[in-house]
This record gives sequence, structure tokens and C-alpha cells, in this order.
Amino acid sequence: MKTVRHEFVEYIPEELEKGVVYISVAYGIVAHSCCCGCGMEVSTPLSPTDWKLTYDGESISLYPSIGNWNFSCKSHYWITNNRIKWAGQWSATKIKEGQQQEKYEKAVYYEKKKAKASKGERELLEATKEESCTSANGIWVKMKKWFFNL
Repeated sequence: MKTVRHEFVEYIPEELEKGVVYISVAYGIVAHSCCCGCGMEVSTPLSPTDWKLTYDGESISLYPSIGNWNFSCKSHYWITNNRIKWAGQWSATKIKEGQQQEKYEKAVYYEKKKAKASKGERELLEATKEESCTSANGIWVKMKKWFFNL
């Protein structure tokens, strides 16, 4: 796969069409079928400590890269202007280092926010931090359960 198309949706569909990136701004989530073709569902939460989405009126880009380290394919790619740009595979050591760095950056971000927040806001931030530090797939599973229990 060399390109994707995007769809802005309120809810992520239960079945993801290959080559389509679904964006739910309302729920801060982007989902697509893995670009390697393995069929795994990739979920990228949008937040200050996770992924950033850029929409220029015609195409989308996600930052940072998408590393599917928990999938058997271990695919790694960028989505830039609706194009797939394949990135190099990472070693197990590099994956672990990257995950530790992400966890550290999240902790620093939420500690700074907590220092500026009121007591009630601090409690909410602590809960958000714990949720954000779990895997994106864990968050996706929880969101799907919530949607289907409406």
C-alpha cells in the first residue's frame, strides 16, 4: 500500500476498510487497518502526549510514526499527506528504549499540568495520565466496549 484516503467520522466503524484512515475528532482517535496488509486494527489516540493529526484541507498526516511493535508484523511507517512512507524496523532494544522515552515524556507532561491545576483537576489528570500510559490498543478496546454498550 502506497497511499490511504481519510474519512472524518463520529464513530470508528466496527470493520475497518483497508486503505482508509478513520478520524473521530469528537473522540480524539484515529484508526486504520495496518498498512502492511496483516489486517490488524491500528489505533492512534490524539492527545498532547500521543499522536498529532494535521489536515490541510486535502490530506492528512500523523506524527509521530506508527510502530506496530505489539503486532507480529512489527511494521513501522509514517502517514504523510495521505502517503505511506515505510520506516526501518526497530530492534527489541530500540523498541523498549522508545517506549521508555514515551512513558517519561508523558510523566513530565502530566506532572507539569498537575503543578498548575486545582485539586479536582489534579485528580482528573492523574486518572488521565494512568490511562494515557497504557497501550493505545488497551484504550481502543475500552472505547469499543463503551460504544457497543450504549
